Amino acid sequence: MSDSYDLGKKGESLAAEYLAAKGFRILARNFRAGKAELDIVALDQGVLVVVEVKTRNTRYFGEPEEAVTKSKQKLLVRAANAYVRYKAFKGEVRFDVVSVILDEQGTSINHIPDAFYPTL
Repeated sequence: MSDSYDLGKKGESLAAEYLAAKGFRILARNFRAGKAELDIVALDQGVLVVVEVKTRNTRYFGEPEEAVTKSKQKLLVRAANAYVRYKAFKGEVRFDVVSVILDEQGTSINHIPDAFYPTL
């Protein structure tokens, strides 16, 4: 496995632990729907939260959350719709981003609730 794959998996695990400590109930990790994957699906006070995790080992190329492009958002929305249908979820859905930096200074986690809204 590649170093970037391992870095991403470590970031996802740290993000899941962080969210759980904030009271989120983790429902699924790495849910696949076609070409898209939902890193984390959780419940936060009855709201279904789809969490995209971006992990980097440097800020040299910008903040990790900047990598959640419009095309990535569309894939996430499509996969979230598949998850909602699969689980027959009736309720509000929110899209969050968690960015994780693992560098020589340590670990930095930035949680961005309502990071983007689905567009038609």
